[in-house]
Order: sequence, then C-alpha cells, then structure tokens
Amino acid sequence: MNVTPTKQLHEWLEGAACIAQQAGDLIMELYEEQAYATYEKADQSPVTSADLAAHRFILQRLEELTPDIPVLSEEGAHLALEERQKWPRYWLIDPIDGTQEFVARSGDFTVVIALVEQHQPTLGVIYWPAGDKLYVAQRGAGAYRRDINGEQRLAVRKLEQPTTGPVTLAISRRQPRERVLQRMSPERQLSTVPAGSCSLKACLIAEGQADCFLRVGPTGEWDTAAADVIVGEAGGSIVSEHFKPLTYNEEDELGNPNFLILGDSAVPWQEIFIRHQTHPEA
Repeated sequence: MNVTPTKQLHEWLEGAACIAQQAGDLIMELYEEQAYATYEKADQSPVTSADLAAHRFILQRLEELTPDIPVLSEEGAHLALEERQKWPRYWLIDPIDGTQEFVARSGDFTVVIALVEQHQPTLGVIYWPAGDKLYVAQRGAGAYRRDINGEQRLAVRKLEQPTTGPVTLAISRRQPRERVLQRMSPERQLSTVPAGSCSLKACLIAEGQADCFLRVGPTGEWDTAAADVIVGEAGGSIVSEHFKPLTYNEEDELGNPNFLILGDSAVPWQEIFIRHQTHPEA
C-alpha cells in the first residue's frame, strides 16, 4: 500500500476535526433540548437517537471528504473481517463516546474520529462538545488541544520521582472503583480524578492532568483508535492490561481487551498494574 503523503493526512485531519465539531453542535442541540429517545442494544448498553443522528451526519460528511475511504462506526453495520481486510485505510468513529454520560447529563461525552491505515491509527480527533475542547493528532506530527485559549501542544506529565512518587489515576464515574483498584499495587501512593468517557480520560493523560487509566470491561476499537494517536503523540501509550499493543481490524470481533492508558514512560507501570499477573480474571 502506498503511504499517504503527510500533507494529505493533514488535510484529512482538519476536515475530520471540522466534522467532529459540527457533529458536536448537533449533539448539544439535542442534549440541551432533551430532544432524544433512549434505547437498549442487544448487549444492554444504551444508545440514543442522538447517537444515531450523529452517526448519520458524520458518515455523510466523511463520504464527502474522502469518497473512496470506507467508514466503520460503532452505530453502523459491521462487515465481516474478510471484507474489512480489503481496506487499505478506513475511518473509525464513535458518534458519541460516553452515551451513559449523555443520558446521565454529566456532559462528559465526546465525538471520536480516527483514520486507521495498515492496522495502525494515524489520525485522531476527539471533540468534547460541553467543554468546547478539540484534541487532534497526526502520527509523527504531535498532538494538540484547541480551545478558547488557542492551540497548545500536548505532553504527558513527567513525574519528579517516576519510580516511587505518587501517580494520578483517571477513574470512571460509573465503574465501581474497587474493580480497578484491586488490580493495582497498594504500595504506590495514588490519587484519583473522575471523568466520563474513555476518550476524555485519554485526553486528561495526554494533557498531563492524570497519569494513567485502566479500563476493565467491554469496549470497541472505536473507543481507543483516536486516543491511541493523541496519547502516543503526547508521549504516552495505550496497551492491553498485559502490556501488549492493541490491534485494529485484525480480528473477527471489534472488541478490545481490558486496556491501560499510560503517561510518563519512565514510570515502572508493570510494577503498579500487577494484579492481572496473578489474577487475570479478577
């Protein structure tokens, strides 16, 4: 496969960023007017008519931006791996990451768009409509936050004492805390900062407001692809809880394993997240 020129990738990134913001405006209009219905998926997770409206909007706009690139959405049809493997590149989207937060009206939900090439996310866009903050990254070109104060390059927090100092854990508003804390070493001093969607927690780590996050439970590849680029370009990483890279478009199912989002690479994370080694199903 020919490598997409850097200039072309940048144009696609800017186009995707604009689409994410416009989708966010649509979502916020429905959110503020409470003009949406809530349904239950087969897996008992919630989906709303706002998710579906955002899905349709993003799909249409991406098809206008890049007519030859397929789009894979959490809320769309999921083709078999045999078909998906034919794609040299594709857009991977989550129209609303954090639907539970949307329904709970916490404001902690995002629009997520990523471009995946050769099983590797190369562009990432995360837009937080309630906070009007846009996070963008291009593989090899850095990660940035855009808000009312302008544009700022992102970098994970570097700990003064990476081997012994305290770390800040981004933690879910909805998951039981013990579900995560039982998998961590009790010997490391820990503080926590709550956040909603997985992508918002990733952004907290990319901008240095948190150092790590452990996700226990079902997620999809659309939950991590954009964050993979943004966190990686900010100096961090996303790995499975067994410290293996996440994969994209390589499995029949599109689910992720339990995963970690990590900041400062100088921290001995395998000494902090240790419980999976002895209790993999805990």
